[in-house]
Amino acid sequence: MKKERKIRKKHYNNLSTGFIKITSHGYAFVYVDEFEKDVFIPKNKTNRALKGDFVKIRFYHNRKGMKMEGEVLKVIKRKTKQFIGILKLDVQSVQSNKYGIVHNNIIHVDILVPIQKLEKCHHNNKVLVQIISWPKKFKNPLGKIVKIFGPSGEYKTEIFSLLEEYGISYKFSEEMENEAKKIFYKEILDVNFRKDMRDVNTFTIDPLNAQDFDDALSIRKLNSDTWEIGVHISDVSHYIKEGSLLDQEAYSRATSIYFVGEVIPMLPKILSNDLCSLQPKKDKLSFSYIFNIDSRGRILKNWFGKTIIRSDKKFSYDEVQCIIDQKKGDYCEDIYRLFLFSKILIQNRLKNGALFLEKVEIKFRLDDKNNPIDLLLEKNNDAHRLIEEFMLLTNRKISEFVSLNFEGIPSNKFYIYRVHDVPDFQKIFFLKKIIEPLGYFLDLKNLKNSINYLLKQIRGKPEQNMIENLILRAMSKAKYSTNNIGHYGLSFIYYTHFTSPIRRYSDIIAHRLLYHYLTINDEIKNKNEKNKLNTIEFYEKQSQYCSYKERLVIDVEREFLKYIQVKYIKKFIGKEFYGIITGFTDWSIYIDLLLFQTEGMVRLRDIKEDSYILNSNNYSIIGKKKRKIYHLGDKVKVKLLDVNIEKKQITLDWINDIL
Repeated sequence: MKKERKIRKKHYNNLSTGFIKITSHGYAFVYVDEFEKDVFIPKNKTNRALKGDFVKIRFYHNRKGMKMEGEVLKVIKRKTKQFIGILKLDVQSVQSNKYGIVHNNIIHVDILVPIQKLEKCHHNNKVLVQIISWPKKFKNPLGKIVKIFGPSGEYKTEIFSLLEEYGISYKFSEEMENEAKKIFYKEILDVNFRKDMRDVNTFTIDPLNAQDFDDALSIRKLNSDTWEIGVHISDVSHYIKEGSLLDQEAYSRATSIYFVGEVIPMLPKILSNDLCSLQPKKDKLSFSYIFNIDSRGRILKNWFGKTIIRSDKKFSYDEVQCIIDQKKGDYCEDIYRLFLFSKILIQNRLKNGALFLEKVEIKFRLDDKNNPIDLLLEKNNDAHRLIEEFMLLTNRKISEFVSLNFEGIPSNKFYIYRVHDVPDFQKIFFLKKIIEPLGYFLDLKNLKNSINYLLKQIRGKPEQNMIENLILRAMSKAKYSTNNIGHYGLSFIYYTHFTSPIRRYSDIIAHRLLYHYLTINDEIKNKNEKNKLNTIEFYEKQSQYCSYKERLVIDVEREFLKYIQVKYIKKFIGKEFYGIITGFTDWSIYIDLLLFQTEGMVRLRDIKEDSYILNSNNYSIIGKKKRKIYHLGDKVKVKLLDVNIEKKQITLDWINDIL
């Protein structure tokens, strides 16, 4: 007891600062560096702090002397004063008809807005609200509406509120649009110093509704056993000069964003969909990789440089797939020859140790009001793989050209690489433990071949999607860097991103660097072109930024896709479906609905057949009475119970297990 009192006395007046984490229930935690642990803050002692705020706290041991507790003394700095939420103006929500309530999923309290300041707002509008004060006598902060996005749950509302939440620009300023128009109307096709490829059969292959055509392929037969193939990439860096206003804006955005039914481009549409796009029947400037190849797929000769091309036809993937399948159609001989070469390239990659992971892509058809009316699970076909292989080859060959001299010895040139580190061993071990009860095995000593064999085994099985997702999670995240560590998944020593400069700023960097190395000794070209390099530290900083923005945009695209999925599934409430168990918590089971390839949740307490608890291994549950065990990957039957579009949550009811 004496020791306990000493401890309590010693720490009673200790002060610290930190970022507060507040739960939906109102209690909180603040990490204290001195003790390398979280301090618990009771619900009544958060002192108007909000999630993520930087706060000053007093901490002490509780009465038992075992747990650190504390109280917030002061909010030093708010993480943000602006939040996106849904305005409630119904009778139950309005307090004494004086305030509207903005409810959001970020912070634990609603924000009150005076009724007299809500003239243009409507019930269930999604809004951006700013906290203006939090009087001591109020349980809730007071705020003002900064922006109205529209009715909650509607297509445009969800897009623009999501972009606002992530701090992403979705409109170009008038100044940017004017600069883009100047570039467009001043365009004079300068064919000097460019290889003229306009007389060679050339075409683009893209999704049906694509507008921004980054790449085109050309092919011509040179003799009985040799073909010349050209991979032509839009010469965006010719138009977007480094340091210009448009260049700064493109760098800030770093990538285009592809939502279901909508694109937020990196460049103004007059450039991305017109001037830079490799449209058919128009002369276009490109940056090309041209090579000779024999019938066995051996590359005999390489050339890199600026070109002018004229695409003969715009193909969709489906059109090209029909030509491959039926062996007839426009440019059939050229397309089929490219298809045969792509098969050789795939075989060579796999022999070299590349992973062969092909995820099913979820596609939606929207009606004229942008509501999802049909779902398609699209797999890569031969047409997709044809384009993919030639883009992979181009990215590899260009990075090899920069990185190696003619003898194959590493050069002293730096470049922007697309790198992919080895997998996380703990995650791989976790994957191994999960798949073993399902009858699969992973050889950790021969990991790549073992993963490829596993991918073949699960093809077409109910648990395929779950295991593929686990494999992806075990992999490191690919990123951009000037420090080349190779690409683990592709088994390439040198790899870059060069083939999509309309939609990726990293590719514009790759174009500029390649052009510098190609023309470094060319005095004539250097008179007209700015040809000085920045430092490697400059390009590393740009690489890190492009990696950061890429991850951010992936999160945004996934969140919007989840919204579309949830909105589509709502019409099936009350129907029964099969699913695969993909995860457990102490209180719930997550189930991947096979028909929709999206995840829903069943509460453990709602399962009537038994009372289930989570096993200590965290990837199985066991019934207290019948001792029935459910593992990750087990197939079950569920009913769609409810859908929350705002929270993007799907609630399921447990029906029974499958035999």
